Amino acid sequence: MTSRTPKARPAEPGGARGAGKAGAARTPGRRPGGPDTRGDILRAAREAFASKGFTSTSLRAVAREAGVDAALVHHYFDSKDELFIESMALPIDPRQVAAHVLDGPRDELGDRIITVFLGVWESAEGQQRMKAILRSVVSNDEVARVMREGVTELIMQPVAQALDVPDARLRVSLVATQLIGMAMTRYLIELEPIASCDAAELIERMAPVLQYYLTA
Repeated sequence: MTSRTPKARPAEPGGARGAGKAGAARTPGRRPGGPDTRGDILRAAREAFASKGFTSTSLRAVAREAGVDAALVHHYFDSKDELFIESMALPIDPRQVAAHVLDGPRDELGDRIITVFLGVWESAEGQQRMKAILRSVVSNDEVARVMREGVTELIMQPVAQALDVPDARLRVSLVATQLIGMAMTRYLIELEPIASCDAAELIERMAPVLQYYLTA
Protein backbone atom coordinates (compact mmCIF):
# COMPACT_ATOMS: atom_id res chain seq x y z
CA MET A 1 0.00 0.00 0.00
CA THR A 2 1.56 3.18 -1.09
CA SER A 3 1.37 6.26 1.07
CA ARG A 4 0.07 9.44 -0.44
CA THR A 5 1.96 12.62 -0.01
CA PRO A 6 -0.40 15.53 0.41
CA LYS A 7 -0.08 18.08 -2.35
CA ALA A 8 0.98 21.55 -1.41
CA ARG A 9 -1.99 23.90 -1.35
CA PRO A 10 -1.68 27.10 -3.34
CA ALA A 11 -1.26 30.25 -1.32
CA GLU A 12 -4.55 31.90 -0.43
CA PRO A 13 -5.00 35.34 -1.88
CA GLY A 14 -4.93 37.93 0.86
CA GLY A 15 -2.79 35.65 3.09
CA ALA A 16 -0.06 36.90 5.37
CA ARG A 17 2.51 37.19 2.61
CA GLY A 18 0.11 38.86 0.17
CA ALA A 19 -1.05 41.24 2.86
CA GLY A 20 2.52 42.26 3.53
CA LYS A 21 3.10 43.13 -0.11
CA ALA A 22 -0.14 45.06 -0.35
CA GLY A 23 0.71 47.02 2.77
CA ALA A 24 4.16 47.87 1.43
CA ALA A 25 2.75 49.09 -1.89
CA ARG A 26 0.08 51.34 -0.38
CA THR A 27 0.80 55.04 -0.48
CA PRO A 28 -0.92 57.70 1.53
CA GLY A 29 -3.68 59.59 -0.24
CA ARG A 30 -7.41 60.15 -0.44
CA ARG A 31 -9.71 57.19 0.10
CA PRO A 32 -11.30 56.28 -3.25
CA GLY A 33 -14.76 55.78 -1.74
CA GLY A 34 -17.53 53.47 -2.88
CA PRO A 35 -19.09 53.20 -6.33
CA ASP A 36 -21.67 55.90 -5.58
CA THR A 37 -19.77 58.04 -3.07
CA ARG A 38 -20.07 61.10 -5.29
CA GLY A 39 -23.82 60.60 -5.56
CA ASP A 40 -24.07 60.21 -1.77
CA ILE A 41 -22.24 63.51 -1.32
CA LEU A 42 -24.53 65.29 -3.80
CA ARG A 43 -27.63 63.96 -2.05
CA ALA A 44 -26.26 65.06 1.32
CA ALA A 45 -25.42 68.47 -0.12
CA ARG A 46 -28.95 68.98 -1.46
CA GLU A 47 -30.37 68.16 1.97
CA ALA A 48 -27.88 70.42 3.74
CA PHE A 49 -28.47 73.36 1.38
CA ALA A 50 -32.23 72.89 1.74
CA SER A 51 -32.19 72.76 5.55
CA LYS A 52 -29.44 75.29 6.31
CA GLY A 53 -29.20 77.44 3.20
CA PHE A 54 -26.14 78.18 1.07
CA THR A 55 -24.34 80.46 3.53
CA SER A 56 -24.57 78.17 6.58
CA THR A 57 -23.68 74.94 4.78
CA SER A 58 -20.07 73.78 5.02
CA LEU A 59 -18.21 71.01 3.22
CA ARG A 60 -17.44 69.42 6.59
CA ALA A 61 -21.15 69.32 7.46
CA VAL A 62 -21.93 67.73 4.08
CA ALA A 63 -19.23 65.13 4.70
CA ARG A 64 -20.77 64.22 8.07
CA GLU A 65 -24.21 63.91 6.49
CA ALA A 66 -22.83 61.67 3.71
CA GLY A 67 -20.83 59.56 6.18
CA VAL A 68 -17.47 60.23 4.53
CA ASP A 69 -14.25 62.00 5.44
CA ALA A 70 -14.15 65.72 4.64
CA ALA A 71 -11.07 65.15 2.47
CA LEU A 72 -13.18 62.93 0.22
CA VAL A 73 -15.61 65.78 -0.43
CA HIS A 74 -12.66 67.95 -1.47
CA HIS A 75 -11.52 65.11 -3.71
CA TYR A 76 -14.74 65.29 -5.76
CA PHE A 77 -15.51 69.02 -5.44
CA ASP A 78 -13.00 71.85 -5.34
CA SER A 79 -15.22 74.20 -3.33
CA LYS A 80 -18.66 74.76 -1.83
CA ASP A 81 -19.54 76.81 -4.92
CA GLU A 82 -18.89 73.83 -7.19
CA LEU A 83 -20.82 71.50 -4.88
CA PHE A 84 -23.77 73.90 -4.93
CA ILE A 85 -23.74 74.17 -8.73
CA GLU A 86 -23.73 70.40 -9.22
CA SER A 87 -26.15 69.51 -6.43
CA MET A 88 -28.71 72.01 -7.73
CA ALA A 89 -28.14 70.78 -11.33
CA LEU A 90 -27.48 74.29 -12.63
CA PRO A 91 -26.86 74.32 -16.40
CA ILE A 92 -24.27 77.11 -16.04
CA ASP A 93 -21.55 78.09 -13.62
CA PRO A 94 -22.70 81.33 -11.92
CA ARG A 95 -19.09 82.33 -11.32
CA GLN A 96 -18.41 82.26 -15.05
CA VAL A 97 -21.59 84.26 -15.67
CA ALA A 98 -20.42 86.99 -13.31
CA ALA A 99 -16.94 87.01 -14.84
CA HIS A 100 -18.32 87.27 -18.39
CA VAL A 101 -20.79 90.02 -17.49
CA LEU A 102 -18.07 92.11 -15.85
CA ASP A 103 -15.57 91.57 -18.67
CA GLY A 104 -16.18 94.58 -20.89
CA PRO A 105 -17.19 98.23 -21.02
CA ARG A 106 -19.42 99.45 -18.21
CA ASP A 107 -21.90 101.00 -20.65
CA GLU A 108 -22.55 97.58 -22.23
CA LEU A 109 -23.40 95.71 -19.01
CA GLY A 110 -27.10 95.46 -19.87
CA ASP A 111 -26.39 93.95 -23.26
CA ARG A 112 -24.01 91.34 -21.85
CA ILE A 113 -26.41 90.36 -19.06
CA ILE A 114 -29.43 89.74 -21.30
CA THR A 115 -27.28 88.03 -23.94
CA VAL A 116 -25.85 85.55 -21.42
CA PHE A 117 -29.26 84.99 -19.82
CA LEU A 118 -31.01 84.23 -23.09
CA GLY A 119 -28.08 82.13 -24.23
CA VAL A 120 -28.80 79.71 -21.39
CA TRP A 121 -32.58 79.68 -21.81
CA GLU A 122 -32.53 79.34 -25.59
CA SER A 123 -30.48 76.12 -25.56
CA ALA A 124 -32.56 72.94 -25.42
CA GLU A 125 -30.82 71.41 -22.39
CA GLY A 126 -30.47 74.74 -20.59
CA GLN A 127 -34.15 75.58 -21.02
CA GLN A 128 -35.28 72.21 -19.71
CA ARG A 129 -33.16 72.46 -16.59
CA MET A 130 -33.92 76.14 -15.98
CA LYS A 131 -37.66 75.46 -16.23
CA ALA A 132 -37.33 72.75 -13.59
CA ILE A 133 -35.35 75.07 -11.33
CA LEU A 134 -37.76 77.99 -11.77
CA ARG A 135 -40.78 75.79 -11.06
CA SER A 136 -39.07 74.46 -7.93
CA VAL A 137 -38.20 77.97 -6.77
CA VAL A 138 -41.77 79.27 -7.04
CA SER A 139 -43.31 76.20 -5.39
CA ASN A 140 -40.81 75.34 -2.64
CA ASP A 141 -39.67 77.85 -0.03
CA GLU A 142 -36.52 75.89 0.84
CA VAL A 143 -35.38 75.68 -2.76
CA ALA A 144 -36.14 79.39 -3.17
CA ARG A 145 -33.97 80.24 -0.16
CA VAL A 146 -31.06 78.12 -1.37
CA MET A 147 -31.18 79.61 -4.87
CA ARG A 148 -31.57 83.13 -3.51
CA GLU A 149 -28.51 82.82 -1.28
CA GLY A 150 -26.42 81.05 -3.92
CA VAL A 151 -27.22 83.41 -6.79
CA THR A 152 -26.78 86.43 -4.52
CA GLU A 153 -23.31 85.38 -3.43
CA LEU A 154 -22.05 84.06 -6.77
CA ILE A 155 -23.55 86.57 -9.23
CA MET A 156 -25.33 89.54 -7.69
CA GLN A 157 -22.70 90.50 -5.13
CA PRO A 158 -19.78 90.54 -7.63
CA VAL A 159 -21.80 92.67 -10.07
CA ALA A 160 -22.93 95.04 -7.30
CA GLN A 161 -19.36 95.45 -6.06
CA ALA A 162 -18.20 96.29 -9.57
CA LEU A 163 -20.82 99.06 -9.86
CA ASP A 164 -19.34 100.76 -6.79
CA VAL A 165 -22.38 102.94 -6.04
CA PRO A 166 -24.34 103.22 -2.76
CA ASP A 167 -27.53 101.57 -4.12
CA ALA A 168 -25.77 98.89 -6.16
CA ARG A 169 -27.65 95.98 -4.59
CA LEU A 170 -30.99 97.58 -5.37
CA ARG A 171 -29.93 98.22 -8.97
CA VAL A 172 -28.87 94.60 -9.47
CA SER A 173 -32.10 93.39 -7.83
CA LEU A 174 -34.14 95.47 -10.29
CA VAL A 175 -32.29 93.75 -13.13
CA ALA A 176 -33.22 90.41 -11.58
CA THR A 177 -36.92 91.36 -11.61
CA GLN A 178 -36.74 91.96 -15.35
CA LEU A 179 -34.92 88.71 -16.09
CA ILE A 180 -37.13 86.51 -13.90
CA GLY A 181 -40.29 88.16 -15.19
CA MET A 182 -39.22 87.66 -18.77
CA ALA A 183 -38.34 84.00 -18.12
CA MET A 184 -41.72 83.37 -16.48
CA THR A 185 -43.77 84.94 -19.26
CA ARG A 186 -41.72 83.59 -22.18
CA TYR A 187 -40.84 80.05 -21.08
CA LEU A 188 -43.36 78.99 -18.42
CA ILE A 189 -46.58 80.92 -19.11
CA GLU A 190 -45.68 81.26 -22.81
CA LEU A 191 -47.48 84.56 -23.10
CA GLU A 192 -47.67 85.87 -26.66
CA PRO A 193 -46.15 87.69 -28.39
CA ILE A 194 -43.12 87.50 -26.07
CA ALA A 195 -43.14 83.68 -26.21
CA SER A 196 -42.39 83.67 -29.94
CA CYS A 197 -40.41 86.89 -30.08
CA ASP A 198 -36.98 86.57 -31.69
CA ALA A 199 -34.17 86.44 -29.11
CA ALA A 200 -32.23 89.14 -30.95
CA GLU A 201 -35.19 91.50 -30.65
CA LEU A 202 -35.53 90.77 -26.95
CA ILE A 203 -31.87 91.62 -26.46
CA GLU A 204 -32.27 94.86 -28.40
CA ARG A 205 -35.32 95.93 -26.40
CA MET A 206 -34.27 94.78 -22.92
CA ALA A 207 -30.59 95.72 -22.89
CA PRO A 208 -31.25 99.50 -22.57
CA VAL A 209 -33.68 98.89 -19.70
CA LEU A 210 -31.17 96.79 -17.79
CA GLN A 211 -28.46 99.31 -18.52
CA TYR A 212 -30.66 102.10 -17.12
CA TYR A 213 -31.17 100.18 -13.87
CA LEU A 214 -27.44 99.63 -13.50
CA THR A 215 -25.85 102.91 -14.45
CA ALA A 216 -28.45 105.69 -14.82
